[in-house]
Amino acid sequence: MSYPSSFGAPAVPPLAAAGDPDLSVFGGDPLWLILLKAVAVFAFLLLMTLFAIVFERKVVARMQQRVGPNRHGPKGWLQSLADGVKLMLKEDIIPVLADRPVFILAPVVSAIPAFLAFSVIPFGPEVSIFGHHTALQLADLPVAVLFVLSASSLGVYGLILSGWASGSTYPLLGSLRSAAQIISYEVAMGLSFVAVFLNSGTLSTSGIIAGQRHWWNVVLVPSFIIYCIAMVGETNRTPFDLPEAEGELVGGFHTEYSSIKFAFFFLAEYINTVTVSAVATTLFLGGWQPPPIPYFSHFDTGWFPVIWFVLKLLAFLFLFIWLRGTLPRLRYDQFMAFGWKVLIPVGLVWLLAVATFKVYRENVTDRTPWLIGFGIAVGILLIITLVDPGARKHAERLEAAERERTRNAPSLDRIPWPPPQPSSKSPSPPYGPGPNRPSSVIVAGGPRQES
Repeated sequence: MSYPSSFGAPAVPPLAAAGDPDLSVFGGDPLWLILLKAVAVFAFLLLMTLFAIVFERKVVARMQQRVGPNRHGPKGWLQSLADGVKLMLKEDIIPVLADRPVFILAPVVSAIPAFLAFSVIPFGPEVSIFGHHTALQLADLPVAVLFVLSASSLGVYGLILSGWASGSTYPLLGSLRSAAQIISYEVAMGLSFVAVFLNSGTLSTSGIIAGQRHWWNVVLVPSFIIYCIAMVGETNRTPFDLPEAEGELVGGFHTEYSSIKFAFFFLAEYINTVTVSAVATTLFLGGWQPPPIPYFSHFDTGWFPVIWFVLKLLAFLFLFIWLRGTLPRLRYDQFMAFGWKVLIPVGLVWLLAVATFKVYRENVTDRTPWLIGFGIAVGILLIITLVDPGARKHAERLEAAERERTRNAPSLDRIPWPPPQPSSKSPSPPYGPGPNRPSSVIVAGGPRQES
């Protein structure tokens, strides 16, 4: 369908975004090349999972001054492969009260969406494979980032089904936690994406990377920070691993699983970690593009950009491991309050600021009134910050509550001692606090006496 244009050239469809790339290049590959790229993505995720498990154990061991894996393979780098073989050889136990078909299906439901989400992630530019020019990307869509969100959110069904089908209380509680956690932090994650969409003008992953040729989207610092926090909550990683908290839930939703079914949950968790790291690399760190430094600008052709992509991916994986080795697990109420009361409001305010700035930059010519209004708003905020009546009242309330808690703290003087029991043989020693207390009793607030 053609659209008329007053300049004699075909016009752009009115609903098309200015930054949408030409996606027709993804439909012309032969079938064998599509299958080859699909197998390459599958193999890459499996290898990254095996690497990430050993990498995590070695980094955490170094942080805690331990040895770490050092037996299987060169310097222990085949430890995760040995663990996978061990899991496959273990006995597969299904509880008597479990819903057998759903119990078996749940691990598969968790693992498959983790693979699907990686299908729209670009590994590099167009290259030549056996004489065919093709992009190092399995597929792309005009709404590719929304496809990633949809695919990653489908994984929660496997967690919910596994907890419900186990026929046990602790897995059910872990699955309910997982549902609430993913719903809560997906909202914040989606808000962090919107600023990137506004800045790039497209939802296509290849288009977003093309829009970062000069400046990476990491300059959208609040969106980047919100996404980094939300991706940890989305993947159930420490300090947000509440669905599988050993302290109160034994192991969470996979408590009743063993053998290869447990390995599927393990595989899904690490693939999701790799996927959210790849999404962060694509949206905020330029994807496969080198750093925007003049010396590195020549290393963006051929197969070399794959190295940039993998290095950025490993940096995010190290961030996950660093958090696990340093931070304790949050309480569930703290975790949910942080998501709903901090991340989402901050994301909404930041989104409003980005949209206002975009409209201001594109449509406003006389900027003097806007600058004056902005200065007045900043001045009012500074005055409120300096006066700060709300914080002072809050501090006074905290001090009053602390004084009340100290005044009502338990003390030995308030212990209801039993009344003295008369005896015909010898007089009983006096009970309770007093001057005639035996020397073996320590009086509250007095000097310590040895018996």
